[in-house]
Amino acid sequence: SYGGDVPAVRVSAKTREGIEDLLDVVLLVAEMQDLKANPDRPAVATVLEAKLDKGRGPVATVIVRNGTLRVGDHFLCGAVFGKVRALFDDRGRPVKEAGPSMPVEIVGLEALPEVGDTLQVVTDVAKARQIAEYREQKAREAAQAKTRVSLEQLHTQLREGEVKELNIILKADVGGTAEVLAETLQKLSTEKVQIRVISAGVGAITESDVDLADASNAIIIGFNVRPDRKAQERAEQEKVDIRLHTIIYELTDEIKKAMVGMLEPVYREVFKGRAEVKEIFRIAKVGTVAGCVVVEGVIPRDAEVRLLRDNVVVYTGRIESLKRFKNDASEVRQGQECGMALAGFQDIKPGDIIEAFVKEKVAPELGV
Repeated sequence: SYGGDVPAVRVSAKTREGIEDLLDVVLLVAEMQDLKANPDRPAVATVLEAKLDKGRGPVATVIVRNGTLRVGDHFLCGAVFGKVRALFDDRGRPVKEAGPSMPVEIVGLEALPEVGDTLQVVTDVAKARQIAEYREQKAREAAQAKTRVSLEQLHTQLREGEVKELNIILKADVGGTAEVLAETLQKLSTEKVQIRVISAGVGAITESDVDLADASNAIIIGFNVRPDRKAQERAEQEKVDIRLHTIIYELTDEIKKAMVGMLEPVYREVFKGRAEVKEIFRIAKVGTVAGCVVVEGVIPRDAEVRLLRDNVVVYTGRIESLKRFKNDASEVRQGQECGMALAGFQDIKPGDIIEAFVKEKVAPELGV
């Protein structure tokens, strides 16, 4: 009805209206355009999503475009090399192979690929490793720049009448989020300020991210992820600006305000302490209580907390109860054990890290 050679089908996932028509049109287009695949050749696939999974490491969801992907295959995916150790279908069931048009989850990557990368099964393993290393090195070289900057300094530089470029290193909890955020931020560019996302990845902010920011005039933005301890110390030492967010519009608003010189007073987090979950107890009328050891600093009863699993934030809120030997405690110090319940959150697991922090209001520094 719209003209051209792209068919349109009215469908509703809720009522299932038009689903059969859609499938018929897909088959018709495939037949008319002679869309075929050879299941007997080495697989070629496209990365749809990538994430870090606790216990399984880097995991990617791909759709096979041609050939057949099998457990045991070696592959090259962008700048990442790997071997398929396990495949899971769209219902989470393990499978031994995946043919054309089949989406599967792959376990066995050495690092996280980018969304949209092409996965290619290879036979020459040594050559594939060399290609992966070469691509990674070229990507790092392309990201190098001259000096560092912070959001507070940006408006002062603009007043000098120069066209500025704001480089951003973006880390998120999943690949799809990183891709959407990178595209959203780059669309904020104006005639005076060009925003360039030089690196967008998945997982905790690391020392290598800080080193790249230090060398490339970049600020680091973490979305639902945190810097690890060494990265935080390195960032403070090198004065690299790290911004942490959990809501997209708050992130874009902060960037916009910095660009027009309207950056308002911000709240800086002040780290108080860190505890590691050792055991989990289920208590009637109370719920899940985490048996913890404070490994750093102090955990105050009235502080805000976040729960990290593999350095990814899975909960942010407050402490519902804090006890020492069945007695209520106002704080628990390093080396001490405690029982902790989190307000409105029950999914606590051994090995989780609970960080305590307070927020302090800080006026922005617009001078250089």
